[in-house]
Amino acid sequence: MTDRIVQRLLVGIIVVVAVGMAVHTPLTLWAGLQLPEYALVIKAWKEILMGIGLALLIYAAARTQKVQALLADRLMQLSLVYSGLHFVMMAIFQHGLDTAGAGLLIDLRYVLLFVLVYGTLYLYPVYRQLILRAFALAAAVIIGFALLQVFVLPKDVLATIGYSKETISPYLTVDDNEDYIRINGTLRGPNPLGAYAVIVIGLAVATAMRWKLGRRGVWLVIGGSAAAGVMLGASHSRSAMIAAAVALLAAVVIAAKPQVRRRIVIAASIVGVIGLGALYLLRDTSFVANVILHDDPHIGAEVTSNAGHVDSLQDGTERMLRQPLGAGVGSTGSASLIGSNPLIIENQYLFIAHEVGWLGLVVFAWLFGEILRRLYMQRKSALALGVFASGIGLAVIGLLLPVWVDDTVSITWWGLAAVGVLKMGNRGWKTKKAGSGKKEKNHGV
Repeated sequence: MTDRIVQRLLVGIIVVVAVGMAVHTPLTLWAGLQLPEYALVIKAWKEILMGIGLALLIYAAARTQKVQALLADRLMQLSLVYSGLHFVMMAIFQHGLDTAGAGLLIDLRYVLLFVLVYGTLYLYPVYRQLILRAFALAAAVIIGFALLQVFVLPKDVLATIGYSKETISPYLTVDDNEDYIRINGTLRGPNPLGAYAVIVIGLAVATAMRWKLGRRGVWLVIGGSAAAGVMLGASHSRSAMIAAAVALLAAVVIAAKPQVRRRIVIAASIVGVIGLGALYLLRDTSFVANVILHDDPHIGAEVTSNAGHVDSLQDGTERMLRQPLGAGVGSTGSASLIGSNPLIIENQYLFIAHEVGWLGLVVFAWLFGEILRRLYMQRKSALALGVFASGIGLAVIGLLLPVWVDDTVSITWWGLAAVGVLKMGNRGWKTKKAGSGKKEKNHGV
């Protein structure tokens, strides 16, 4: 196999996964209903492709004698340790092949994509822009369909392709109140849609802060931010709203001049205090009681989502404290629903601790922290700043929800992070541009 073929296959797999995530949920759900005997394979199409990509990456690194250089990278080391720990826990705690397999895919698919994108661009940095365009195309599809759901399509339009209470609800409500509809977009639910909006908002704000935009660029950023804001509002995801505010503030503060940062922080603090005061004064209004507090005493579910979050947090914390090794891969989340002991933990960090124990949580925090550190070091790049800011926001969502469980959100952020952390412009790497025979430097975005 020639180097050119390997390059194209590797990049092609990444592009297909990046773009495919825009329509992954509705298409795989529909296809799984048409071919139920192949439903699991259909859902795992991206993991299968990424597995092939990993084999190609190893082959390409060996051909170019870059295996040692890649393995010397702290990010690759931590990714390998975190992944290896999962296989060890699978051997210690046996929950059945189907359950453990599903848990393994959920826990590691975004780490696998990170390794795949990072390694591919390490070897072939000329494909950086192509990969970014793939993620941008996926964002356009996701945002476009969400806007159609808000303004044009009927609320239950997804029911026509198989969405239901037995699969994925075509839409949700705020505590069973039909006056407040929560849309899914093409993701698995309103909360993932809100989390995806945080990524878009972080990137849009960072672009506005870092780039000298022409008229077209200004309107593009304004339009993208407004669309993401509508998507965020229509999701009614409180955790995502908080995360969006955190991401926006992080991007603005980091990009601002040192003498302005203190003023921004003070202004944000004042706005926050005023906002909390306004929420308290307006707590009995329909909008605040339903959309913000999710606790309208006059209508809604008997058990609110607030109570569910608290109960899950208490239970998850108790389990973590008494199980330092965790309970094994597939012991919580949607993977556990396959087995005989279903368990939902609504906290990303307790989720990880339950799967791979305290050590697994420490390694994950180290890996995630190292990615954020490198993104921060590259903060003069709009991409790195946007991914860093949105990463902080998503980390906040993780306190209330297992944010990385959703494949579209996790694959998008970790894929963009892999592009953002590479310092190609500073290293001055050179590569042949496909078909040109010329050498060029690749500078970071």
